[in-house]
Amino acid sequence: MATQAKRRRVAGPVGGGDADPDPVVGFLSWCRQVGLELSPKVAVSRQGTVAGYGMVARESVQPGELLFAVPRAALLSQHTCSIGGLLERERGALQSQSGWVPLLLALLHELQAPASPWSPYFALWPELGRLEHPMFWPEEERRRLLQGTGVPEAVEKDLANIRSEYYSIVLPFMEAHPDLFSPRVRSLELYRQLVALVMAYSFQEPLEEEEDEKEPNSPLMVPAADILNHLANHNANLEYSPNCLRMVATQPIPKGHEIFNTYGQMANWQLIHMYGFVEPYPDNTDDTADIQMVTVREAALQGTKAEAERLLLYERWDFLCKLEMVGEEGAFVIGHEEVLTEEELTSTLKVLCMPAEEFREFKEKDGWGDKREEDSLTITNIPNLKASWKQLLRDSVLLTLQTYATDLKSEQDLLSNKEVYTKLSWREQQALQVRYGQKMILHQLLELTS
Repeated sequence: MATQAKRRRVAGPVGGGDADPDPVVGFLSWCRQVGLELSPKVAVSRQGTVAGYGMVARESVQPGELLFAVPRAALLSQHTCSIGGLLERERGALQSQSGWVPLLLALLHELQAPASPWSPYFALWPELGRLEHPMFWPEEERRRLLQGTGVPEAVEKDLANIRSEYYSIVLPFMEAHPDLFSPRVRSLELYRQLVALVMAYSFQEPLEEEEDEKEPNSPLMVPAADILNHLANHNANLEYSPNCLRMVATQPIPKGHEIFNTYGQMANWQLIHMYGFVEPYPDNTDDTADIQMVTVREAALQGTKAEAERLLLYERWDFLCKLEMVGEEGAFVIGHEEVLTEEELTSTLKVLCMPAEEFREFKEKDGWGDKREEDSLTITNIPNLKASWKQLLRDSVLLTLQTYATDLKSEQDLLSNKEVYTKLSWREQQALQVRYGQKMILHQLLELTS
């Protein structure tokens, strides 16, 4: 993964020494030394890119052409770093919820090691103190700009986990090995910055099909691959092979055009949370809006009058929990063209809206048999749903829209007025795009259920 945060050399307490006058020259020299082969058709550049460093086609490129190959020895991971043996021996003590601690310790060590072989690679990293992830925004600004989007809640979980991981695992390990970690890298702030960097720049090798039951692979840093910026409509893709990782063109790339990788199908709220940027509306075809599962329960409760009805509704909800269709923290995910949680939302609407007698039979059978075509919850079929389903879905959308601090019209006014939009801060613009994309999907649902 690479990010569209601005890329500058690593600065601050771990940078050390004077900046290379041209870090790209040093990086390309390092690439040759480690056998990282770049096609003569591509260039690492700041010119012609959407943000900071990127990769641009010097000549036109055809689909299937190799853009560069990174030998596995050039990857920076817990296994290839200079303290890999120690990290492997201590693996049991370094287990954590994220699974990232060994890589983060590898980075903390290499960043302060005077002769780290990775220094030319670090020189192309963004300045750690200027990462734009919302976890670095003041809390008031984060809540004000991103209320309703799901980002503030995700960030709060991240910050609590980072703090816990740092004080319970990382700091004790560094203090136990003072010869490997100088005091200047024993800092929660630096650790938080490196978590954000790993979130935005690391890659996770997919498991083979027969390995599905295994733990996911640990993240790793892939020099050159993490220079590429992201687009939903990308033109390159990373392929994994036993000896190297290969970036291959997936579309024709005209001369002078930027080369884009993809980080997967990411909604704008996920992009800003994990990478610190968004794709402006309507470019992100993978954008989604969430309806919290408990919001649908709340909407259903609004329609109950007597205590007996409320109790029955909770019984239905508990049954859905037992079927693992809903949970207190889950969300129904709606895209522009599909409901990504179609089975869960269909089951929820069906169970919450069915007559009491039908629910009794349904519960005794422990679920349903064949799914009926008219109950299909595709976007195009929503107008054909039963009236009770449409009403519950509509009420849930209306409750979701109330969680935002602003309405759709005020967002549209800002976006349509170029003069006003350009005066917004970068964070205000990014947050506006997140809110607007989500609200457009929710308003589409309102139209379909009216």
